[in-house]
Amino acid sequence: MFYLAFLPQCCSLNKVSKPIKYISRPQAGGMEMKKTAILTMAALFYGQSVLADVSKEVLDSISTPNEVETSIGTLKFLDGAPLPETAEKVYDYLDTTRAMDAFMKGMPGASLKALIDGAHSIGAVEVNEVMIFDKLMGAESLFLTGNSSTVYAIPDLDLKRDGPTVVEVPDGLLGAANDAWFRFINNLPTAGKYLYLPPGYDGLVPDGFAVYRPKTYRIWVFLRSSVKNGDVEAAASLVMDNVKVYPLSKFADKPEMKFVSASGKAFNTIHPNNSEYYHHLDEIIQYEPLEMLDAETRGLFASIGIEKGKKFDPDERMKKLLADGIALGNAASRSIIWYPRYDKNMKGVRIYPDTDSNWMMGYTARNVFFNGENGQTMNTDARITFHYPYTAVTPAMAAPREGTGSDYGITYIDSDKQPFDGAKTYKLTIPADPPVGNFWAVTVYDTQTRSMLQSNQKFPSVGGNDEDIKKNKDGSYSIYFGPKAPKGYENNWVETIPDKSWFVILRMYSPLKPWIDQTWRPGEIELVK
Repeated sequence: MFYLAFLPQCCSLNKVSKPIKYISRPQAGGMEMKKTAILTMAALFYGQSVLADVSKEVLDSISTPNEVETSIGTLKFLDGAPLPETAEKVYDYLDTTRAMDAFMKGMPGASLKALIDGAHSIGAVEVNEVMIFDKLMGAESLFLTGNSSTVYAIPDLDLKRDGPTVVEVPDGLLGAANDAWFRFINNLPTAGKYLYLPPGYDGLVPDGFAVYRPKTYRIWVFLRSSVKNGDVEAAASLVMDNVKVYPLSKFADKPEMKFVSASGKAFNTIHPNNSEYYHHLDEIIQYEPLEMLDAETRGLFASIGIEKGKKFDPDERMKKLLADGIALGNAASRSIIWYPRYDKNMKGVRIYPDTDSNWMMGYTARNVFFNGENGQTMNTDARITFHYPYTAVTPAMAAPREGTGSDYGITYIDSDKQPFDGAKTYKLTIPADPPVGNFWAVTVYDTQTRSMLQSNQKFPSVGGNDEDIKKNKDGSYSIYFGPKAPKGYENNWVETIPDKSWFVILRMYSPLKPWIDQTWRPGEIELVK
């Protein structure tokens, strides 16, 4: 057997000027000889560079200078080897950016957990205990962009605790189920029994149920009952007289339902935006199956110390970096929402892309999976644009259908592209004949909590259901936002608070063709000067 022994690998064979010399030496334990070929290069003896065939441009492209200027300062190397202080600085930056990314990627799960924790905080804990806003939701409840126009009922399931679980609903509700990572499972569009099986369940499945196998133990079920002709009690009764939630094991002896009223109660359902967020996220990872997330996302969380089966216990250095990471992640999330990059991956968020309008939709390109035009490419900015201010993932709330369901327009900035100032007065024109089969409503939200703005008004909203709303001579409506109501428009006014900002959602219940084909459009919100 022969072996070629090379001098520096950069020397090419076509430079060899001396013959290959074979040297044989005995192998230990036998008569076989190993022949080793030693290449000698004439170029070496004549003083030529061993890198003569590699251009300076190539060498520069693969080399690291001894000093590199970056956004985090000067990084120092010794012929490509990082000095200790450089490695320390880079690791700080790396851990900070991973913490920032973990905040944004963990947001769906963190948001859903906060919703469940909030319901539990007011007494809706067991499977048969369901939170309901039977007298509508008010601004005292911290709930992402909820509204005061419909009745919400929100069961949450724990398949680890209760095993296979059934949700029974009547006709007439808008309903959907989301898993613990806020992913869509199914709609509950018609009367029926919907059965959710725990991950890994291999037991018997009885007939007579619509069966679903989510990836997580915790399930959040969102039910909405529309208020017709102002009859809130009837909307609430539709839920309380018909909705049932119980373990499959108790099908023959269902527990009595207990509806826990959330109306008028001050409680929180929103995930933290400080370092406590990471402990919140860790609780999800520890409780849910490993398979809830893909290996890449699990690896991201593990890189900052959040890993299933291990204690999350950041040291003082890491606590400081986590605080910085979440501050950056929070700022990035808000920037993505207030000023989406229409020229890049967020062009689909605009309702009226043919104009310079600020009206946006909740689901970018009406895609509830956030997986891009080809269905294969995750749009993380679109996912943030939804999960930071909104809840309830269902295609039924993304694609408007004429005469049914609802659709939304959201605006975060005024016609001059500035955030709204609670000390100033603004005007929105709703053109004549708003195209709805049911009603329309405009609701104002707090930019900090993304919940209804708390003011002296019971509900920070005006709309087509308001008996005393004033109509202009041409049939349009002038809606005002400000600290004081313009004279004569007290019933068309939503109070805002000086030193606070706000944003608006326009809801169209049972939208009609002119809204869907965009021949009817709301005005922009303008500063009254």
